[in-house]
Amino acid sequence: MKSKLLPYAPVIFIAFVFIQSLFFKFSGSYETQYIFGILSTWSGFHWFRDYGAYLVGSAELVASILLFTRLRFYGALMTVCVMSGAIYFHLFTPLGIHMPEFNAAGEIVGNDGGTLFILACAVWFTGSFIVIRNIMAKRQTPCQALNEDGEPLC
Repeated sequence: MKSKLLPYAPVIFIAFVFIQSLFFKFSGSYETQYIFGILSTWSGFHWFRDYGAYLVGSAELVASILLFTRLRFYGALMTVCVMSGAIYFHLFTPLGIHMPEFNAAGEIVGNDGGTLFILACAVWFTGSFIVIRNIMAKRQTPCQALNEDGEPLC
């Protein structure tokens, strides 16, 4: 039983991270307003403050769904693309690695210690692993010829 579920562990990890983050992206939480507000100001795309979280969240939702279908490769590829953007924005914009944490009143009460950035990196590596594993599996052509003992001839 364990060996049947093991190949799904990377997929489940990515889907868990993406789906639990949808609450923040789709509810307009203080964290989301902060992140997309900084990116909007930095980029000059003022629409990104209001719609960026919905755009990114929708891409994460689609990727999560694709990961559980025969289109897993495309879900993993979407994952790598979305997380590449997240990592880029953390490293090369005023956003930074440490994100503030907010209380219920919207006041900054500390920072996450880089947890959001670390999760983005972990999801990127996991998505890359799935993409590479899929490419390697496609390159290997199964040997169809068997000898009398049932062993492959090639």
